[in-house]
Amino acid sequence: MKASTTPAGTPQAGGTQPDATQPGATKGGATKGDATKAGATRSLLDHARPHRKALIAGAALSALGGVSGLAQPLVAKSFVEALAVDGSVTRQVLLLALLIVGGALTSAFGMYAVERAAESVVLGARRRLIARLPRLRVADLDRRPPGDLISRVTADTTLLREAATNNLVDTLIGSVTLIGMLVLMAWLDVVLFLAVLGVVVAIGGCTALVMPRIARASKEAQEALGELGSGLERLLGAIRTVKASGAEQRESAVLDGSARDAWRAGLRAARWGAVAGTSSGLVVQLAFLTVLGLGGARVANGSMSVASLIGFLLYLFYLVGPVAQLASGISGLQVGTAAVRRIHEVLELTPEEGEAELPAARTAREGDTTHEGGAGIVFRDVVFRYREDGRPVLDGAGFEIGPGGLTAVVGPSGTGKSTLFALLERFYDIDSGSISVDGRDLRDWNPAELRRTIGYVEQDAPVLAGTLRDNLMLAAPGASPDELRHVMEQVRLTALVDGLPEGLDTEVGHRGTALSGGQRQRVAIARALLRRPRLLLLDEATSQLDALNESELREVIAGIARTTTVLVIAHRLSTVTGARRILVLEDGRVRASGTHAELLREGGLYARLAATQTLGADRQESAPVAGD
Repeated sequence: MKASTTPAGTPQAGGTQPDATQPGATKGGATKGDATKAGATRSLLDHARPHRKALIAGAALSALGGVSGLAQPLVAKSFVEALAVDGSVTRQVLLLALLIVGGALTSAFGMYAVERAAESVVLGARRRLIARLPRLRVADLDRRPPGDLISRVTADTTLLREAATNNLVDTLIGSVTLIGMLVLMAWLDVVLFLAVLGVVVAIGGCTALVMPRIARASKEAQEALGELGSGLERLLGAIRTVKASGAEQRESAVLDGSARDAWRAGLRAARWGAVAGTSSGLVVQLAFLTVLGLGGARVANGSMSVASLIGFLLYLFYLVGPVAQLASGISGLQVGTAAVRRIHEVLELTPEEGEAELPAARTAREGDTTHEGGAGIVFRDVVFRYREDGRPVLDGAGFEIGPGGLTAVVGPSGTGKSTLFALLERFYDIDSGSISVDGRDLRDWNPAELRRTIGYVEQDAPVLAGTLRDNLMLAAPGASPDELRHVMEQVRLTALVDGLPEGLDTEVGHRGTALSGGQRQRVAIARALLRRPRLLLLDEATSQLDALNESELREVIAGIARTTTVLVIAHRLSTVTGARRILVLEDGRVRASGTHAELLREGGLYARLAATQTLGADRQESAPVAGD
C-alpha cells in the first residue's frame, strides 16, 4: 500500500500514541482525568509565567480600583452620619469623587496591562505550536486531521488568551475583593455578615458542582469545532473533484452535520455557563432579601444604626461585581484548561531531531566538482505496517542498490512502492529488519541530515502557494541565479517562465492551481535537482508529461544517474526500460530483479505487466541503460 494512500483510520508506526485525555487509572489511585486536569492547570500557569510582571502590574492596578470601591460605602456611611448631625459633607463628597474617578482610571490602566499580556500569551503559544508542527513525526500528523490542528493553533489559543490572563486576574481580583468586602461587612455587623455568608456558601457549593460540566462541555465544543475545520479542509482541498462528481449537496450535508454537532456542544457549554452566571445574581438577591428583613428588624430594635444598614446594603450591592467577576473567572478557567489540554496534546508529542547540531548545509554553490557521488542503499528483511493491528505493507522486503545508476521499482498498485520512499525519508520507522544508507543504519541518521542527501519528488508533485521562485528554491534557498537557470533548462521550464507575466515571481496559486499537472511535476523535479542530492527518489514523476517532454526528461535523469543514485517508481514500464536494474515488488516483497531484457526472459509478474503494456523484447533496446 502506498504511503500517499494509507488505510483509513489512524496510520502509525512503532506503536500507538497514548491519548492524554482517555480515562484510566494512574499511580496512587487517582484517575488519569484528575491527573490531566492538574497538568492542564499547571500548563495554564506556565503560559502565564513569562508575562507575570505585566499580569502582576495589571492585577495590582485592578485591585487598587477594587479597593476604591471597598472604601466608597464607608465614605457613604460617614456622609449619612454627617447629615444626621447637620455637619459639613464637602470632604466626603470630594473623597467620593476622587475614589470614583481614581478607581476608574487605575482599573483602565490595569485592564490594558492585562490585555497586553494576553496578546503576548497568545503569541507565545502560537509560536510554540508553529515551531513544533513542522517537526512532528509524520505518523503523529497522520492521526490528526489538518483542520483540527489548525483549530488548535487558532481557536484554542484564543481561549487560552482569556484563561491565562483575564480569567486568571478576574479570579484573583474577584476573590480578594470578595474577601475584603466580607471582612468589612463583618466589621459593620457580624449577625448580618453570617447571614450573607451562609447564602454565599450555599450558592457557591452549587456552582462548584457545575464547573466540571462547563469544562467537559467546553472541551466537546472545541473538539466539534476542530472536526468542522477538518471537514472544511477536506472539502476545499478537493473542491474540483467534489464539483465534478456532483457531490456539493452531499458534502454540504456532512459539514452541516458537523456544524450542528458544534452547535449542540456549544449550547451545552452555554447552558452550564448560564447556570454559573445566574448564581452570582442569585447570591446578591437572596442576600439582599435576608439583609433587608434581618437588618430592618435590628434597626427597629435599636441594635443597629440606619447608617450602618445603609453601608451594609451598599456593600451588598457592590458584592455583585466581585461575585460575577469570580464566577466569570472560574468559568473561563474551566474553558481554558480544556483548551490548554488540546494545545499540549500537540506540544507533548515527540518531535524529530532538528538541525541544531548539524554542520552547514551543502549548497549548490559548491559546484559539481565537489559532488560526493551517489548513496548506497540496503534493505534487509524490512517489515512495516501503518497500524499496529493492520497487515504488513512491507513483509520481509530486501534488496541492495550500489552508489549511482538508475534503479526502478515496479509492481501492482498497493504493494508498498511509495512506502519504500517514505521509509527512506524516515517519515516512519520500520517494525523490524534494517535499512542502511551508505552503510549506516537509518535509525542512526539525524533525519535532517539524512534528508539533505535526498531529493524527493512525490507522486502528486505538490506545489505550495507563493511564487514560482519560492517553490523552486524551497530546498536550496542559497542557490545562485545561474544554477536556478541551469536546472530550469534541464527540466524544460524555461519556456513556461518566459511566458509568465512576472516570470519567476509569478504567484502559482493555492496548491499550484495556476500550473498544469505536467508543469507542477517539472517544478517538483527542478526543486529536487537544485538541491543536488546524492539520492534522488522519483515517484511517478513523469506520469503527467507528454511523450516528448517525458523522453527529454528521461535523458536528463539518465545523465544524473551517472553520478547520483536514482530510484524511480513507475507504473508505465516504458519509462524505465533503460534502467540499470528493475525491482519487482509484490505483496510487500521483492520477487525479482534485473534488467528489462532479463526480466522478460524470466517471465513472471514483470513479463505479465509488460504484456499488458505491449512492451515486448523489441523494446528492450529502446533506451540506454541509465548510469552505465
